[in-house]
Amino acid sequence: MQCFIFLGIILLYLNIGAALKVGTSLAWIEHTPQPYAIKNFYKGSSSASLTSGGVANLATDKSFDLAANAETQGLKQYASHRNIRLIYIICEVAYRIVADGSKGIKSLADLKGKKIGSIQGTSANVFVDMMMKNVDRFIDCALIVTDVCMKAPCASNTLPQQLKSGAIDAFGIWEPAVELGAQALGQNAVLFQNASIYREVYALYSTTDVLNDPNKRKDVVEFVRALNKTLDVFTNEPEKAGIYDFVAKAVGMDAPVVKAVWGDHKWSGRWDAKELVEFLVKEDAYLATMDKRTPIPRTELEKFLDTSVLDEL
Repeated sequence: MQCFIFLGIILLYLNIGAALKVGTSLAWIEHTPQPYAIKNFYKGSSSASLTSGGVANLATDKSFDLAANAETQGLKQYASHRNIRLIYIICEVAYRIVADGSKGIKSLADLKGKKIGSIQGTSANVFVDMMMKNVDRFIDCALIVTDVCMKAPCASNTLPQQLKSGAIDAFGIWEPAVELGAQALGQNAVLFQNASIYREVYALYSTTDVLNDPNKRKDVVEFVRALNKTLDVFTNEPEKAGIYDFVAKAVGMDAPVVKAVWGDHKWSGRWDAKELVEFLVKEDAYLATMDKRTPIPRTELEKFLDTSVLDEL
């Protein structure tokens, strides 16, 4: 008995067999490659589990090995926790703004002085603000904070129902709420999208502590390998593999709506380092102003992007 206890202590110390713990928001389409990868492709030395959370968990809880979030939250956490690393891009999404054309809205400039729904402090908030500032640096519009509906019928206080009722004039958020908004307005729906101004970069993060742990790193590499296989399926055969139904069930949406917005999702993996750094520099400057902090130096943002796991595959 003492031998078994001693062996257990050694294994615990070496971190062998400890489950890979991944923090992620379980409500959105972007996260779904992770459960699919675990179910179908992951072959690490230990199990892998998804826990509701995100990159903030990496900053506060050492029991988390990985986390998935939009780049907005990644930058916010990296500003004060320089041990966090972006190691993989799961998905890039060109967000959309849907507006009520019956109110004379034909262009983004027509949203001046209008009520636009979004959620403060999120990637959607950044998207709406950047889109509007690209039209006019000083454009004035009212950002309305509200709840998000992902499956019809939607409550009266949510996006997209507030758009349909006329309480707001437009909103910008992640899918499929925008699609539901467009469907609710029918022929009056006007959509705006520009990935060159903003796109969500939904990424996988870890920490230098985890990446420098040989045993944990092996499982991280295997998790990313499983994600690579998953993204191939999500990109090339979503219909054949039943992905729309899988995603809809995972996040409580309707499969036809998931299919309708699938084309707005790019299942990425590796990134163009120069382009992504430029993107992050610009966004971090915006976030720094909002958070009243100093922008992260470019050299530090370059360290934030870690290709070592991908290079190891």
